[in-house]
Parts: sequence; structure tokens; C-alpha cells
Amino acid sequence: MSDNNHLCLLGLIFLSSFLTGVSGVDETHVFISSGEDVRLPCNNALHDCTSTIWIYNRFRYSAAVELITLGIKKDTERHERLSLGSDCSLNIRNISTEDYGSYICQQWTGVGGPRLRPDARVYLHVLHVSSSQTEISAGLSVTLFCQLYSYPRVSCGDWIRSERIDLFWVNQAGVKLNISDSRYQISSSSDPCIISLTTTLLNEDHNREWRCEVTHRDQVKSSVTYTVKSSAEADSTTPVNTHVTKEILTILKTAVFAAPTVILLQIICDRRAGRKDSQQPEEIEINTIIE
Repeated sequence: MSDNNHLCLLGLIFLSSFLTGVSGVDETHVFISSGEDVRLPCNNALHDCTSTIWIYNRFRYSAAVELITLGIKKDTERHERLSLGSDCSLNIRNISTEDYGSYICQQWTGVGGPRLRPDARVYLHVLHVSSSQTEISAGLSVTLFCQLYSYPRVSCGDWIRSERIDLFWVNQAGVKLNISDSRYQISSSSDPCIISLTTTLLNEDHNREWRCEVTHRDQVKSSVTYTVKSSAEADSTTPVNTHVTKEILTILKTAVFAAPTVILLQIICDRRAGRKDSQQPEEIEINTIIE
């Protein structure tokens, strides 16, 4: 495909996706947690994918990026994580928070069109949990942040209310945590797409799980589990007794300096015993060892 034809096609794609986005034709919402693989459906696909184009943009008025052009994967920075399914769906491996946004599947006869079917738009929402602490141990206060990364068609607050989106925390038994429990502080920041959980860790919290869930119209769509791994476990060896260690070092040091004296005394005793037997006087020179 020549550069001019490529630019022409991209311009048509961007214009048509903008107009179709206004009319809201065939919209699908997909929720996924970071680190997982996802399949984005192409609801307007034909019997093969040679006419399929997938385009992506993260922000409403940002430039569109071609991911798939007429069934062929483009060389983007996400190239290795993308693949086209037999049903023309777009598969993305190891989702990150950078992958959220608007994905549009289109069907074209080729460069210059015409477009064969209305667009199929997929909004990808990515749920992610992060921690305020890198070192986790009992007695420390830790805050977990659960954020839903979403395509900003409108403000997050308006979108959550209109689509009946809800973010909340549950414990490992699946019971929803609430602010009435004095151990937990659960709050939303100025951004309603973020909900935080703050607590002081206990010894028994090691391997404990807290889970953030997102619901869309009262149906659970995705969740992320945070498992407490205490860093104290790596230091679980028997602590060293400093006082005992000093005593041991003193004894060893004394033994090192005393050893020559003991040896010399043994020599003296042996030689004196020999002198009594032989009646031969003998001078013994003792050298002082100075450290």
C-alpha cells in the first residue's frame, strides 16, 4: 500500500469513526484486570478478515492508531501482544493500564472504500491495584489504590452514574468491606474511578487477600486480588543476641592471646622435668609476644 493511499485510508477511518462514535452504533464494554489477556469482539465481521480494520485511540480527540489493516497486523509498539482471531476479534496479551481506550472494528473493501458495514466499537476498561508501601510488615499502615482506567467520553463521575458503575473492596470471604468497620478506612478521592483501602497490618494478615471488584449495572465484571506478603518473612531467622556475641568474641580474643603463654609454660615444665633427670642446668629464654 503506497504512502498516499495509506494516509487516505487513515483519514477516512478517523472521520468515519468520529461520526459513528457520535451515533453510538454497536457499542460494547469490556472490563479486564491488568496482567490478564483479553478478547475484543468484532460484531460486524464478515466471513473472513481481509476487509477488517482495527483502530485505537485512548482519548476522545486523540489521533487514531491503526492496529490491524485489512487483516494484516501493523508494526506498532504493541505488535508482539496483538493477534487477530479467526472471527476477526482482536486479542491482546498481558493487559496493562496503557491499553485502556476505544477500539473500533471496521469493514472496508479496500483503499478508498466503500465501507461495508457500520462500525463496531469496543470500550476497554482496565482495573488495576497498587500499594503505597514497597515493604510490607505487621504494624505498618498500608493503603491500597484500586483504579478503573476508562475511555473518557464524559467525566468519570458522570459516566459512573449514567452506566451504574460501582467500585468496592471485599475480603477473602467475599464480604464487602464498609466504613463501619473501624479497622478499615475506605474512601474515594476526587476521582470517583479510584477507591482506596487503608489499614494497619496485623501478624495474622500474612497471605491475607483483599479484592477490588467493579460492577456494571449490578453485575460483577472484573476483580483484582491483592495478597499480603509480609517482608518480615524474609527476616524470620533467629535474631542475633548482641550481648552473647560480645562475650564470645572476648573469650576467643583471650584464648588467642593466652595460647602462646600456655605453650611456653608447658615447655618450661617439660624442660625442668628433664633437668632434674639429667642434672644439666639449662637457661630458658621466654619472649614476650606483643600484639
